[in-house]
Amino acid sequence: MENPPRVLSIQSHVVSGYVGNKSATFPLQLLGFDVDAINSVQFSNHTGYKLVKGQILTDKDLRELMEGLNTNNIDEYTHLLTGYVGATTFLEEIANILKYLKAKNKNLKYVCDPVMGDNGQMYVPKELLPIYKNTIIPLADILVPNQFEVELLTDRKIKTITDAWDAINLLHDKGCGTVVLSSTELGAEEGVLLGLASTEKGTKRYTIEIPKLPCTFTGSGDLFASVFLGWSYKTNYDIKTSLEKTIATLQAVLKRTAGYVEVNGATPRNLELKLIQSKNDIENPQVIINAKCL
Repeated sequence: MENPPRVLSIQSHVVSGYVGNKSATFPLQLLGFDVDAINSVQFSNHTGYKLVKGQILTDKDLRELMEGLNTNNIDEYTHLLTGYVGATTFLEEIANILKYLKAKNKNLKYVCDPVMGDNGQMYVPKELLPIYKNTIIPLADILVPNQFEVELLTDRKIKTITDAWDAINLLHDKGCGTVVLSSTELGAEEGVLLGLASTEKGTKRYTIEIPKLPCTFTGSGDLFASVFLGWSYKTNYDIKTSLEKTIATLQAVLKRTAGYVEVNGATPRNLELKLIQSKNDIENPQVIINAKCL
């Protein structure tokens, strides 16, 4: 029996709901991955609720966990996935861990979701930005920021598709091999978002049109990053197919969630992603929207 690919996922955790590692682990397992999860924070629920309680992991805690994995020789991975990080020292320690893991497996792929903010608002300390810019981005094999995060990382406003490609090229110049914008407000018509992907230093570019749903969902970016990692590996890094499969998965999950909200009302609990109910769609996404090669 072959050993499955193995992911170390470092991001947030909630006891109830689906964001961070709770949004990433189940889909990756369905796609055939072993997942080892380190929770950068452990909260009762995501911040869309009226109250949040919980704990924050420190860089010292992170080092201790990695020491335990190392001592027991269970720290060999095919992939590293990172999401929400709330402290500079923790993010710096992730860079150290990545270098160590790549020394053990030179073929390890690092998928980075640089979770910093959305809709023009940062929700992490601004001191994290230069670390992402100067340390993390050059180490990333696949980067999956949203439109606002690309603007932060490149110091460029994105108002047109040309702006987006120019910004993506700057990220390639920093050393990142594949850059995927999960969605942007650059769709050709109202009610349509546009996803963009670029790889091989920008020599291969793709766009995909995404119908916009009438709800705002927490955890969808975390789901995107994990599913894109999964399909990238399963397709031998065929970015077009991976993008199509990922968008098909997201659309299925979000439509099911939106349907539930329509019947039961838009409360934070009802807006939690319907991941368990979408098991078949995660395993076998039905592609109905094709990416265009530019």
